[in-house]
Amino acid sequence: MVQVRVNEGVLWVEGEAYPLRNIAHVGQRVLEIDRRVAWKRFIQRSLVCFFLGGFFASFGTVAMLIWLTVHGLLIWQLVKLLNKPTLYGLVLNTSGTQHDAVWSTEESEIMYLVGEITKAIGHPDIAQITYNVQHAVQGDIINQYGDNNTGKNQHSGSGNIVGSR
Repeated sequence: MVQVRVNEGVLWVEGEAYPLRNIAHVGQRVLEIDRRVAWKRFIQRSLVCFFLGGFFASFGTVAMLIWLTVHGLLIWQLVKLLNKPTLYGLVLNTSGTQHDAVWSTEESEIMYLVGEITKAIGHPDIAQITYNVQHAVQGDIINQYGDNNTGKNQHSGSGNIVGSR
């Protein structure tokens, strides 16, 4: 759970403070699994595993057990990937810098925050809200655009994503 509150003209997301007067844009970001790519990779890997397994099956029972284990791991990896939920992020732009403030598995929580923060920006001195994001996500987010990996991004559920290579 992550607490988001507006008090005395400041938006607080856990320990991160964003003065309402400095927020230029409030929005939502969506991260979802590309199922078509996941299935494509699974089929490609399965075909490679099938052909290599056919070749190594002539070597005996141990090679066949290894082949079955590898194919079982491929299936497990696909199921694990397809069961990941869609993530919704609260995006704040301040002074040309974009911050991913909170991530949740519930779109309604982020949409509510977008609306309330937008209202608070219109009346920064009188707005007071406290909201607990019940389905906040903590963990690592890995983005890849095109052929080159952008590295591993760690996210605690509040604040900005910290990138590393």
